Amino acid sequence: MQPKIMMKKKSISASKASLVLFLCQMISALDVPLDSKLLEELSQPPTITQQSPKDYIVDPRENIVIQCEAKGKPPPSFSWTRNGTHFDIDKDAQVTMKPNSGTLVINIMNGGKAEAYEGVYQCTARNERGAAISNNIVIRPSRSPLWTKEKLEPNQVREGDSLVLHCRPPVGLPPPIIFWMDNAFQRLPQSERVSQGLNGDLYFSNVQPEDTREDYICYARFNHTQTIQQKQPISVKVFSMDSLNDTIAANLSDTDIYGARPVTERQPVLLTPTGSTSTKVELRGNVLLLECIAAGLPTPVIRWIKEGGELPANRTFFENFKKTLKIIDVSEADSGNYKCIARNTLGSAHHVISVTVKAAPYWITAPRNLVLSPGEDGTLICRANGNPKPSISWLANGVPIAIAPEDPSRKVDGDTIIFSQVQERSSAVYQCNASNEYGYLLANAFVNVLAEPPRILTPANKLYQVIADSPALLDCAYFGSPKPEIEWFKGVKGSILRGSEYIFHDNGTLEIPVAQKDSTGAYTCVARNKLGKIQNEVQLEIKDPTVIIKQPEYKVIQRYGQVSFECIIKHDSTLLPTVIWLKDNDELPDDERFLVGKDNLTIMNVTDKDDGTYTCIVNTTLDSVSASAVLTVVARPNPPFDLELTGQLERSVELSWIPGDENNSPITNFVIEYEDGLHEPGVWHYQTEVPGTQTTVQLKLSPYVNYSFRVIAVNEIGRSQPSEPSEQYLTKSANPDENPSNVQGIGSEPDNLVITWESLKGFQSNGPGLQYKVSWRQKDVDDEWTSVIVANVSKYIVSGTPTFVPYEIKVQALNDLGYAPEPSEVIGHSGEDLPMVAPGNVQVHVINSTLAKVHWDPVPLKTVRGHLQGYKVYYWKVQSLSRRSRRHVEKKILTFRGNKTFGMLPGLEPYSTYKLNVRVANGKGEGPASPDKVFRTPEGVPSSPSFLKITNPTLDSLTLEWGSPTHPNGVLTSYILKFQPINNTHELGPLVEIRIPANESSLILKNLNYSTRYKFYFNAQTSVGSGNQITEEAVTIMDEGKMAMASRQVDIATQGWFIGLMCAVALLILILLIVCFIRRNKGGKYPVKEKEDAHADPEIQPMKEDDGTFGEYSDAEDHKPLKKGSRTPSDRTVKKEDSDDSLVDYGEGVNGQFNEDGSFIGQYSGKKEKEPAEGNESSEAPSPVNAMNSFV
Repeated sequence: MQPKIMMKKKSISASKASLVLFLCQMISALDVPLDSKLLEELSQPPTITQQSPKDYIVDPRENIVIQCEAKGKPPPSFSWTRNGTHFDIDKDAQVTMKPNSGTLVINIMNGGKAEAYEGVYQCTARNERGAAISNNIVIRPSRSPLWTKEKLEPNQVREGDSLVLHCRPPVGLPPPIIFWMDNAFQRLPQSERVSQGLNGDLYFSNVQPEDTREDYICYARFNHTQTIQQKQPISVKVFSMDSLNDTIAANLSDTDIYGARPVTERQPVLLTPTGSTSTKVELRGNVLLLECIAAGLPTPVIRWIKEGGELPANRTFFENFKKTLKIIDVSEADSGNYKCIARNTLGSAHHVISVTVKAAPYWITAPRNLVLSPGEDGTLICRANGNPKPSISWLANGVPIAIAPEDPSRKVDGDTIIFSQVQERSSAVYQCNASNEYGYLLANAFVNVLAEPPRILTPANKLYQVIADSPALLDCAYFGSPKPEIEWFKGVKGSILRGSEYIFHDNGTLEIPVAQKDSTGAYTCVARNKLGKIQNEVQLEIKDPTVIIKQPEYKVIQRYGQVSFECIIKHDSTLLPTVIWLKDNDELPDDERFLVGKDNLTIMNVTDKDDGTYTCIVNTTLDSVSASAVLTVVARPNPPFDLELTGQLERSVELSWIPGDENNSPITNFVIEYEDGLHEPGVWHYQTEVPGTQTTVQLKLSPYVNYSFRVIAVNEIGRSQPSEPSEQYLTKSANPDENPSNVQGIGSEPDNLVITWESLKGFQSNGPGLQYKVSWRQKDVDDEWTSVIVANVSKYIVSGTPTFVPYEIKVQALNDLGYAPEPSEVIGHSGEDLPMVAPGNVQVHVINSTLAKVHWDPVPLKTVRGHLQGYKVYYWKVQSLSRRSRRHVEKKILTFRGNKTFGMLPGLEPYSTYKLNVRVANGKGEGPASPDKVFRTPEGVPSSPSFLKITNPTLDSLTLEWGSPTHPNGVLTSYILKFQPINNTHELGPLVEIRIPANESSLILKNLNYSTRYKFYFNAQTSVGSGNQITEEAVTIMDEGKMAMASRQVDIATQGWFIGLMCAVALLILILLIVCFIRRNKGGKYPVKEKEDAHADPEIQPMKEDDGTFGEYSDAEDHKPLKKGSRTPSDRTVKKEDSDDSLVDYGEGVNGQFNEDGSFIGQYSGKKEKEPAEGNESSEAPSPVNAMNSFV
């Protein structure tokens, strides 16, 4: 249904016309922007901007100021009415109006009286476009009358009865505030029993003797006049039952009605309100106060309920010890029955208050100003509600609309005025009045008919900067009458903006919900109506968002540590960010410990007050981001406090305490320590510990101890400082609970018994006079106990005892109050003496050449005369059968614990004569030795020869010399010599073995190959077998003729044709090795001639000049180097520890290479990695021919 078609129809109903015109008003009505320049140019009817309250109570001692301010174009003029008639202020010298204002000032301070100006005032603001009126302002001066004089009788009341002290303040304006005080201006204490009612009276649910006083004074405070009025003091005297009986006893002859009757308890009775029901009317939006005060003994407790519903949540409060129910901001829904219930142990009483909530008028839709262009339509709507429902009346320019000048464009329809085809003369101010019996509402709304071409109020070329992915709002504030249409374009030649990616607001603003980089550019706003057209251009720039790429993180730090929070940001290069750090949403403390860096916050020497949330806020002109992290400062707990001892008993007490601050680390346990101020003052001992959730502990105590306790809290960080000590608690004395521990009886001499024990500690004595009763008797003898009481010592010596006999011993503690429980007995022995006899029947069984087993018979226990500790075997070597030399005799001792009768003797030397004897031992010492027993060890294998040296090398022979084994371990039968050649690839040749008679010490080996290295293996033999071998290497010397041939071969090898031939052959074998072989072959040209000139005899060259030892070849590939320490020394001897080379050592190395004629060239390929450089070796290369011969 289209509004234009409906408006053309004559028969349209009034209600439908109202709806249509309302829609038109919503479409066409203009809002005038609050632009100061525009407002100065546009005509506008008056608008009331400020006025005094409707009910205006003034101080009669001060000037009366009645406010009335208004705006309009042209500026309005003002006039007033008083009590419905014109108020001519020019005729009253006490009344003035402020310039350019409608505010009245009534001069009271210069002779005027406020009472003369009481009345109802109304202000009118008028210009050429209409008149606006204010509310009816009722002026009343405040009043604070004095109390009427009255004679107050003293109140005499019986204890337990109820009492009401009436205040009855004078009626003032506004009503005074009531409170009760005494003569010293101290407020009287109030409680559930004594309290002040809403009417100002003081209610006693039941009186007590302490209520007796003569200065109950009610005060009334009048705030407007700032005065306080005082009622005459009221006297109250409370009689107890005993005093009342004494008073009336003389007047009652027979039966005393009060006799022996105690204070009577009474069930509750309501003092206010009276009866079972009452009513209450309250206005919507006000505070509802309901009160119930009851008498009774014991003092009743008040409870409130709403019948058939619940008390409103969040708006219900209880005051005056729950005697007053307070509901704020009441509405019609709060109407209903409210029941108060007073209850004590004897019964209950209740009262029902029926609450009705009425309502003064309140707006549903207040009329709004209309700005229309000529020929447009509009409506003013005035809708209000209340209870009862208010009536609506209209005024035009302050005159009831029924008698106002007629306007053909205006039609009144109840709460709506309909305007159609308005003209400029239709401008006016309309007033809507909504009223009922509880009040009224008055609203001004103007109709301003304007004809204005479009205007754009947004500055031209305004720059908008927006963060990417955020909304962009481009303003186009406009005004025009009729209301202009708004269109937006992008760029100079862009098309009109449409589509879901844009939002067009009624105020002309263009919204881009999600602005992107490509949204950057110029935007044009065009406003047009029938009177004209205007446009404006604005600029939009899109910036990168600010991001915190490294946020602060949660930190836990110990007190006095250092902590740092990071806040690293990324931002648009054209924006200047500022970083602010906050602590708990407030500025950082002004403390030099807080160091703010470019991208971090560091806190030095952290304290407990630094605990909290730290926020990094990054601000630019366009956006703001933040990140927070919590700092938890942990530390050892604070010490517990308020230690208290309760439940003191003879043997126990309960200790309680209050934990100190746990400093953000939960307390895991409490350690309780005690001090014995009687025996060890100043020394604290561990008592017990309890979990961290426990704050009390039952402690077991000992008698005769002056206890003090302290508590230490423990968390993961550590232990707190100890608490302050508790009060001291001295327990009563008692018999000792325990006897000394570790009682022993051990004789120090053959004729005594030393009894020792561990003394009781001070707190174990249980009382003064600690002593010990020491008792003993010989075991297995029918003797009586012998006892002696000694002082607080730990040893007693019994003399004259038999040697090493068992005794029964006991030590009992006692003090001044008596003995400890009967002690347990221990077995001790008197002193030991040396054993009397030696073991007999000593036998030796030789197991092998180094081990023998010895047997003996045990001695009788009674001859041991002490604790048998074992048997000792003394043995020593008398003579080695294989050598005549005698050494110093060194006796060895083996101890065999307990009652053993045999033992093994290891580590004997083979082929030797030994002696041994056996002795028994006790705690005192050793007994006599058994007769010496002689035994021999059989032969064993010998040790290695003491040395092996090789001398006199020739072309085909070597001379070997050796020394006999250091330890023959028997009779030598022969020596075994094994040797084998070693070629230049370290391969071993065939092994040759020679057996040599034992009486030989040298050997010449002949028929050896010249210039050949040999390895020798040498060891000795007995009839048992072969001993360890030693090894050595040596080389035979070269022949002179062979040396010359080697020299010529070297010369040939240096010829160019030979080198070329070798390169061609090597290329066929392996291309990569050609370069290597050529270089090595060139490097192998040794100046033999220079060597021959340097030495007189080249055949003897291998012999070193300094010490005559046999020379070694320097080529690393000729032989396997000996292990460290195995090189032949200068005297050609080999020590036995150097003889651990093996054939395996020569099974490794670099494979040798050969010339095309088969000669060995691997000797020039470089040294092995493990071979050290030998500066004294020969640098002369052996002949390839000799090398080949030696290999074959």
